[in-house]
Amino acid sequence: KLGSIKPSTMNTAVLFDRRVSATLIGHILGAINGGAIARGTSWLKDDLGNEILPTNLDLYEEPFRPKSLSSTLYDGEGIAKRERKFIEKGTLKSWVMDLATSRKLGMPTTGNATRGVSSPPSPGTTNIALTCGDKSPGELMKEIDSGILITSLIGSTINSNTGDYSRGASGFLIENGEVTQPISEFTIAGNLRDMIKTLIPSNDPREFSSYKVPSLLIENMTVAGS
Repeated sequence: KLGSIKPSTMNTAVLFDRRVSATLIGHILGAINGGAIARGTSWLKDDLGNEILPTNLDLYEEPFRPKSLSSTLYDGEGIAKRERKFIEKGTLKSWVMDLATSRKLGMPTTGNATRGVSSPPSPGTTNIALTCGDKSPGELMKEIDSGILITSLIGSTINSNTGDYSRGASGFLIENGEVTQPISEFTIAGNLRDMIKTLIPSNDPREFSSYKVPSLLIENMTVAGS
């Protein structure tokens, strides 16, 4: 960005703009994917039945969402779809499974087989949604004395076993509740398990995206800049 600076290294609040916030939800879905659970390569593998998000949040699939190109009555193996809460009131209720992973895990399939043109079925989701909050991104920002608004993410280092998270980013400084200076050439880091426990969603989901996820505030992350 023109005129951007490299921020100081600090621990601070980070607001993920809705253009990039779905990536955080993607990391959760990757960790509850039946394939990862069956292989034992997920940072959430021991958390079925545990509270992993704030108790006001659900993460669910809407297979019949109107106007969505991803909506479908059946999964890739012909299993009837239904709306399903993978996380309900913050508690992890279900893995994302097709027939093969459900057999390995000794559970009924969740009807989440996705199929490529020449590849066997694998677990996946369509039309994901996260509970929205009641404040706009601007209202959430007003409560931040010092923080960062992330508008772009670059590269990714995610440890699938531990949930350790590090990504290059660019965006803007938030000072006294206002967006100020553009910033770039820094990394944000944390542990996904800790990060998602403090998620605060705003009220601005992208209505016609396959991920209906609003901007998301995380109260404390490490920003490594200059």
